[in-house]
Amino acid sequence: MIRIIALIILVIPGALAALGIKLMRDMTFGILQAPFPNLLLQFLVGLLLFIGGLGFVAGFIFRRDRKRNKVQERFKK
Repeated sequence: MIRIIALIILVIPGALAALGIKLMRDMTFGILQAPFPNLLLQFLVGLLLFIGGLGFVAGFIFRRDRKRNKVQERFKK
């Protein structure tokens, strides 16, 4: 049960990061999505979603590895 909850916790930010990549890609091809008034705002929101989702997943994995002592010495507390 705990593994399923952990998977759900990782899937949601991963999906947000994928949405961010899609928004940035659409801006590159000049496709404006509905809630955004211009392409620059669409790109910035996509970039924030991508960085936020990727940062959450990376932090989750880093914290797990730190608890299991699988990181280099400089990253240990």
